[in-house]
Amino acid sequence: MAAATALFAVLMIGLFLGLWVYRLAFSDLPPIPDKAVLWSMNRPAGATFVDRNGAVIGQRGPRHGPPLTLDQLPKYVPGAFLAAEDRRFYRHHGVDFGGMARAARNDLSGRHKGLQGGSTITQQIARTLFLSPEQTLRRKLQEAGLAFRIEHLMSKDEILELYLNRIYFGGGAYGVEAASETYFGKSATQLSLSEAALLAALPKAPTHLAPTNDLSAAIARSRLVLAAMVRLGWITREQQAAAIAAPPRLSVETRTEGDFGYVLDLAAQEAKAANVNNVPDLVVHLTIDPKLQSEAVAAVREAVAKGAGAGATQAALVALEPDGGVLALVGGMDHRTSPFDRATQALRQPGSAFKPFVYAAALESGLSPDDVRPDAPVKVGAWRPQNAEGRYAGNVTLSEALARSINTVAVRVSQEIGAGKVAELARRFGLVNIPPHPAPPIALGAYEVTLLDLVSAYQVLQQGGKKAPPYLISSITNARGDLIYRKNPASPDTVYDAGKAAQMIQMMQGVIDHGTGRKADIGRPAAGKTGTSQDYRDAWFVGFTPDVVAGVWLGDDRNRPMQHMAGGDLPAEAWKRFMSVAETGLPVRGFGAVVPAEDAPADEARRDFYGALADQFDQTATGNAPIEAPRPDAEP
Repeated sequence: MAAATALFAVLMIGLFLGLWVYRLAFSDLPPIPDKAVLWSMNRPAGATFVDRNGAVIGQRGPRHGPPLTLDQLPKYVPGAFLAAEDRRFYRHHGVDFGGMARAARNDLSGRHKGLQGGSTITQQIARTLFLSPEQTLRRKLQEAGLAFRIEHLMSKDEILELYLNRIYFGGGAYGVEAASETYFGKSATQLSLSEAALLAALPKAPTHLAPTNDLSAAIARSRLVLAAMVRLGWITREQQAAAIAAPPRLSVETRTEGDFGYVLDLAAQEAKAANVNNVPDLVVHLTIDPKLQSEAVAAVREAVAKGAGAGATQAALVALEPDGGVLALVGGMDHRTSPFDRATQALRQPGSAFKPFVYAAALESGLSPDDVRPDAPVKVGAWRPQNAEGRYAGNVTLSEALARSINTVAVRVSQEIGAGKVAELARRFGLVNIPPHPAPPIALGAYEVTLLDLVSAYQVLQQGGKKAPPYLISSITNARGDLIYRKNPASPDTVYDAGKAAQMIQMMQGVIDHGTGRKADIGRPAAGKTGTSQDYRDAWFVGFTPDVVAGVWLGDDRNRPMQHMAGGDLPAEAWKRFMSVAETGLPVRGFGAVVPAEDAPADEARRDFYGALADQFDQTATGNAPIEAPRPDAEP
């Protein structure tokens, strides 16, 4: 009777213990979806960026290769992983109790030199896809419960394939294909035995053992993998010796983003915003023209090299196609040393490059390009804006005042029509940082803008008064090619009269024809404007042809004055260099009509007539401006 009572007590204790274990392991398990979903479930999102021609120009975030089947891999590739991680894989049902006992014995004895731990490949999948990395009894029991479910859902080969394509290998690479490309520069289908053993050595400690971090440690562990494969009879000793004699050679390309660093920064931000469903493995199609991007980088670096003696330390360039697509974007000299984007992040005073908006507002208010205003001393309250060296030209037309960048006339016109109208137009064109109730120095570009916004605002005139916001991403797909996002092809908004835009283009052609922007002449119809902020802190040239609108900024991150560096100097030259390449192979077109090439050059007589006076006027006012000079726009 006593024996029966004791047996019953043991059974009850065992039952309660079993129920407790079951509750811990199975009561709160997350549901396992269809096995097809497991391939992308909780997969860290990465993005591949391609240019307008479809060529890859960079990657951000984790790298995922296309999925591979066991049949596509040499047999020693999955064999190396089984030897390293789960040599009894095809004999257990998700949990290897013998392996768990061996791992526990090693832990108790302090021996940790073996390859395998206590978790099977199926358990590792369960942990990777469903669970947190915390080391608790509850989590280990849940891991085992999920492993049993996965084994019921999938075949052994399917589980091994899932593991090989999802496991992390360090270096940002997920899956054996991405790892092989990352470390050896080739597909996993071409792995040698020694390379396969090295990859199989990584999942246990991918960050520490990543070959780019500690190659010798990774190779040492790979030799344990080879030895295990020999003991299991999966390779011969001769194959082992040959693999050891030919250790893996890394073929890791220097993963700098070269000319595209600033582009990829901006594209990554926009792609994240567009990927509302957090789809992994994005392929982001950009509007960037790689040839023009390379030329933009060269133009920026050449300008800074030439201007270094005058105090120029940084430059930026932006170019847009007619619908607003970004053809080129350079935010500084070198993205690796300074990722601060001076094309989209830096706020700078545009100086006289803002004047086209003053005159565009004047035309909208009823003035004409041929209207005459005096170039003479002017006073607005306590502010006395001046031209360079105190020189004045007398009565001039508005067209000539813009071409020669005469400060006094721009101020008179702004005061005549009202500074608020100038601000309203500028904001309508996309310069959102301009306050609606500005101070008088708005006429001379005292309010800060970004280069991208300024170039986009000029495009309104190029496009006959239509506003097309700039965009960098044309579409986004997933790795299979399914469309996730496409740029809305909606028609641009009309924000300015087309006839007045044509008048403004004629006025701005005069800037290049015979005004302050003569160094930007590319021998075909073009319009633009120079700009120089107070004390030569910023130098700009922004202009356009019927095909492309582009802008160049030159200056210093600490906002230190340059030595007489005006927008008509190096910025105009850099613009000319870039636009000469951008226009190569395109027909010579006037604004609104194609014209014969021989008709394109500007009239030399008009150029000579105004040339002697033009450069002196490309400066903003000096004196008692009610707006202080901007604070330094230094890199964060």
